[in-house]
Amino acid sequence: MANELQRMLAGELYHPGASEIQAEQAAARAWLARYNTAAGRSPSELHGLLAERLGAVGEGAQIRPPFFCDYGFNIRLGANVFLNFNCVILDVVEVTIGDDTQIGPAVQIYAADHPRDPAERHKGLEFGRPVRIGRNVWIGGGAILLPGVTVGDDAMIGAGAVVTRDVAPGATVVGNPARPVGR
Repeated sequence: MANELQRMLAGELYHPGASEIQAEQAAARAWLARYNTAAGRSPSELHGLLAERLGAVGEGAQIRPPFFCDYGFNIRLGANVFLNFNCVILDVVEVTIGDDTQIGPAVQIYAADHPRDPAERHKGLEFGRPVRIGRNVWIGGGAILLPGVTVGDDAMIGAGAVVTRDVAPGATVVGNPARPVGR
């Protein structure tokens, strides 16, 4: 029988208060405290710190502190990915960001989700849906990506957009909810 952490990682309903999950969150908080106070360090030192906790960190990938995440080990960054200040990634399941993607300040990426059934929510159950961001994507400041979305290669997401559904490759989306616009 799977423990709660295994259920979480599989995208199944899980109890977030389980001891194994709380231990991983505590480890992530300790790592974030170190990372977020390393602002004056060289890009190679910051890259090394990222590699300590994240699932994958491509060459040249950068995250400007402060940065916030649930676990870190579910985040996979391609080469030359850039996240500006104050980004949040709720990574209860995998969040993948492709090569050469640029992410503005205060962007929030949510893989964490909650049951729609009020009785299940009342039990404190949660689950996750992976977020996949392609290559060469540009995401404007303050955008929010909801659980389960896929953003295709070369797409653009306008500042402040709330992405509730998949974004086609090469598309530009803006607004709340995000809708495609002409180039």
